[in-house]
Amino acid sequence: MVITPMMAFLIAVVVAIVVAAAESIHHRRIRRIAFLAFGPTGRPARWTAVATPARVFGAAAATWGLLVLASLDPQIRDETPAREASKHLLIALDVSPSMQLVDAGPGEEKVSRAAWAGELVQGVLDRLDASTTRISLVAFYTDALPVLTETFDKEVVRNALDGLPMSTAFESGATKISEGVAKALEVAKPWMPGTATLLVVSDGDELSASGLPRLPASIADTIVIGVGDPKRTMQVGGHASRQDTVSLKQLAARLGGTFHEGNRKHPSSELLDGLTMIEPRLGDAAGLRAIAIFLAVIGAAMLALIGPALVVAGRPKSWKRGWQFDDGATVTREGAA
Repeated sequence: MVITPMMAFLIAVVVAIVVAAAESIHHRRIRRIAFLAFGPTGRPARWTAVATPARVFGAAAATWGLLVLASLDPQIRDETPAREASKHLLIALDVSPSMQLVDAGPGEEKVSRAAWAGELVQGVLDRLDASTTRISLVAFYTDALPVLTETFDKEVVRNALDGLPMSTAFESGATKISEGVAKALEVAKPWMPGTATLLVVSDGDELSASGLPRLPASIADTIVIGVGDPKRTMQVGGHASRQDTVSLKQLAARLGGTFHEGNRKHPSSELLDGLTMIEPRLGDAAGLRAIAIFLAVIGAAMLALIGPALVVAGRPKSWKRGWQFDDGATVTREGAA
């Protein structure tokens, strides 16, 4: 079980509550012998008021820091990772004629949906570790055809995403997204469980209503990205076309994934950071590790030092001054009989 920083925080809160309850019980017991321990006033030194909050904070801080350190992966990594343990990115790319319509991109000067789809996919590729990620590309229109299978070379993938009209490799007809995605999933069946991300990029034009097969165990995450203007239609092949966000959202729901309207924006960092195959950035992990180490050290130091400090300086000065030596042999208390 992986303990997230939030889970560690909740556990630390529980520990703090338990320690606070224990301190409350301890205080009630101390009151019974307060005059014996601290003299006529029955009060310890003023600084001891911070002992209880220090113990509570120290226990919580040490708990959170140690749990986070235990859950973080080591920063030392194999420079030559075994490719047999690689992760996979499966790209299902719509190459229908409507993908050649020019209404995509964030700028005033639009580009074709196919060209912008290539840029969106490249933005995801830039987040992957090329040494451990195999990339497969399946193009679909009226059917689905594998273009690349389990390659480590990002440049080869980029060349395949240059916006060329690959629809000429298929028979003309209606776009069959469901069938295309279903055939793309067949590529992922032999892969190890939880090692792959499915990335579907389409304008949603003429989405068929046929069902989808059950996702293979290898698919850990799914993202459906829509391209094309979702508000303005354009003509292609004798019919109007625009990004069908409703159908694409339905497709994402049927795949148990996330939909991103990507005609103007790349997928957010939060969305990509949540992918199983993308490890946290080293800077983020290093910062969290430093905080965890700091709190663990501070918390453990508080717990270790507060006891000795109370023994040495827990009584009030007036109580200490009250003791005196009589002829170097008997210790008496001022005012005692």
